[in-house]
Amino acid sequence: MINLHDIRYLRMGTADLESSIKYATDIIGLQLAAREGKAAYFRSDKVAVRGDTRDFSLMLFEGDPTDHTIGLDLRDPDDLDAVGAVLEDAGHKVHFGTREECDARRTKHFIASHDPSGNKIEIVARPYHSGVRYFPGRDAGIDGFSHIGLFTTDAERDTKFWTKLCNARISDWLGGSPFLRLNTVHHSIVLFPSNRTGIHHINHQVEDLDDVMKSYYFLKANNIRIIHGPGRHPISTAIMVYFEGPDKVTYEYSCGVKHVMPEEEATYRPRQFTLDSYNACMWGSRAAEIAAAAKAPQQEWPARVVV
Repeated sequence: MINLHDIRYLRMGTADLESSIKYATDIIGLQLAAREGKAAYFRSDKVAVRGDTRDFSLMLFEGDPTDHTIGLDLRDPDDLDAVGAVLEDAGHKVHFGTREECDARRTKHFIASHDPSGNKIEIVARPYHSGVRYFPGRDAGIDGFSHIGLFTTDAERDTKFWTKLCNARISDWLGGSPFLRLNTVHHSIVLFPSNRTGIHHINHQVEDLDDVMKSYYFLKANNIRIIHGPGRHPISTAIMVYFEGPDKVTYEYSCGVKHVMPEEEATYRPRQFTLDSYNACMWGSRAAEIAAAAKAPQQEWPARVVV
């Protein structure tokens, strides 16, 4: 089994790097950590010990906006060769990063591969940390990059990849979408049935309800499209707001997410939620795409649906 610690980073192409940098700093509130050629690196970790800061959590590069890669932190870096063998045995192509490629990802070593849908993944061993304090582009109250929504062309098949080949556990289901945890946080990855691959949405945790609401009014004032919220998810207890970023990527702020603690693992049982709108938000905030998803064949999620 591949023992993952957490999501480490996202690497995404963008059609307009300069505009995306401005949006990431001035709107989302990330810190621009570095510019290297046609790539930009962003930090988002607010940590108790300054050296715990990830060197970066999001990298944007000038290129195809549908080119998305998830970086995953390996629990034991000595397992990297074994991880490569596990992936190859399961029929997944494996590429061990060159020194130049490792440097671009701020890690000592990594393996590039893909999930069964074709989503790009990179499993990193000994990724770099930084003693530089996170200094936000604006005061959005961000604690750190937390989870992603990921499109899947076969949710049942891909769930087996994440839970049998890797160490993810199912926390709950919303319709046909599994919420998968890698640590105690309710979900690090959510799989959304679709006919496409790539990132569905990107979540940053903020400190509290005030930060969610403050950003909601800030986004409205800056004519940013609100996709869903403010509201509260019954499935994870998180208070949230979703909004549209460059290249039609959906971003989310949330706080108050549920945890499944180690002492609960033995007795915890995943719950099944339907796609009724009240299961997307117990306060009544509605995203029109939820209704569309509920009617779609095999509960396929449109590109804009959010949970």
